[in-house]
Order: sequence, then C-alpha cells, then structure tokens
Amino acid sequence: MAEYKIQKFPKSRIGTLDIGDMGRRKHSVVAMIEMDVTESRAKIKSYKKEVSQISFTAWLIKAISLTIKQHSSVAAYLKGKRRIVIFNDINISMVFEKSLDGHKIPIPLIIEKANERSIESITAQISEARAQEFTRNQVVLQSKPTMMEQIYYFLPGCMRRCMWKYLLSKPKMSFGKMGNVAVTSVGMMGQVNGWFIPISVHPICFGIGSVIKKPQVVNDKIVIREMLNMTILIDHDVIDGAPMARFISDLSKNIHAGIGI
Repeated sequence: MAEYKIQKFPKSRIGTLDIGDMGRRKHSVVAMIEMDVTESRAKIKSYKKEVSQISFTAWLIKAISLTIKQHSSVAAYLKGKRRIVIFNDINISMVFEKSLDGHKIPIPLIIEKANERSIESITAQISEARAQEFTRNQVVLQSKPTMMEQIYYFLPGCMRRCMWKYLLSKPKMSFGKMGNVAVTSVGMMGQVNGWFIPISVHPICFGIGSVIKKPQVVNDKIVIREMLNMTILIDHDVIDGAPMARFISDLSKNIHAGIGI
C-alpha cells in the first residue's frame, strides 16, 4: 500500500486560487524580454560604496515606477466599458514568502507612491517587511484581518469570485487595496535561465526573473553582459499595442542607463 501524508491547505492559498481564476479572465498581452543591467548593476555597486546601501530590487521598483509615470495609461483601470481611471500615484504591490509553522505563507506589501520615494526608503521598507514577525491571525503585513476578510475564507468559491469581480469594478477601491502595479520577483530566488509568466488582476504586472551572464553584440563586438529576464503583463482592454511597445522600449532604456541612481 502506498505511503503518503496529508497536510492542511493554508487559508492564504485560497486568495491565490481566486486571483489566478480572475487573472485568467483578463485580456493581458504578455511580453517576454531581456534587459541589459550591466551598467546599472555597476552603478548600484558604486552607490553602495560611496553613498548608502540600496538593493537591486528596490532600484528596479523605482525604475519601473518612474517609467510608468511617463506612460501613465499602462497602469490605468478600466471602469465599465467607456472609461479608464488613471491614478497620479504609482502604488506597487509585492509578495514575500514568510515561514510559519513549517509552511511558506505569501505576504503582500504595498509600496505607496514609489515614483516619489527614494531608493533608500524603498530598500528600508522591503527590509523591514522581510524582518517583521507576524502571527497566524495576520493576513496582511502590519494589519489584522477585518471581519470581512475572516469571513472570506469560509465562503464558497463562486461568492469569493463575485467579491473579486465587484472589487475590480471599483477602481478607487482596487487601488486602495492593492495599488495599480504588481511586481513579483520569484525568479530572482535562483539562477534560472528563462522566464515565468505570472497571473495578476492588476492593470500591469512585472515578473522579475534571474540575472544571467550572456554573450551580446555591443559595437559590433561579442561581449559578456548581465541580462535580466523580465515578463510584463499589460491589460490590452486599456491600452493598444503601439503605446505598449513605446513603454517597453523606454523601460528598457531606463533600466540599461540606471535611471534614478
């Protein structure tokens, strides 16, 4: 007889299931790109020695937020079928894994007004979030679950998805709860020469992969460069292909140049 063990399914995964279901309903365009971060990583290394400690992830968030500010419609919410809502602030949602009783629990973190924040302050917020202790009764960092959040986990799937559908139909509410940009950096936890495609309910989502050394042609010469694998999901209901391409082009240039450092 086969041996096996049964583990309790974490309640936090229920929300992940619902986000996956709602995210698959979005008409997202997926861009899988490589970005040269050789110069920017060198700038960060120099900045750490001469000015203060900053992380590559924090700088990347800053670079993304500054570029989105230049192309604000890529992070717009669709309201009904005739209007889009463009928020002035760039609020970025991230997810970290924390260990609790031997289980990995996804914990969300919102970096508000990332386009106005310094790289140092973003670095500090991420570090504090990773170091913070939390209990099983906490769902979101620095806050306890509301009564509605506690009830949510006991509802049937159809009712939970109706709640998500209602939330996503209200741009102001959605922005207040989860921001307008999602960044997931699962790929940076190991050296993987490839891309992963996340699922998101945000207007725009970035899947940050690994930084891999690869041969590239620079000034007609083959040289070894540090290349970042990145996947970008953009809501095609909100923005067309040409503006998407211009945004991705500017983002690539800004990341290559080390914008904000």
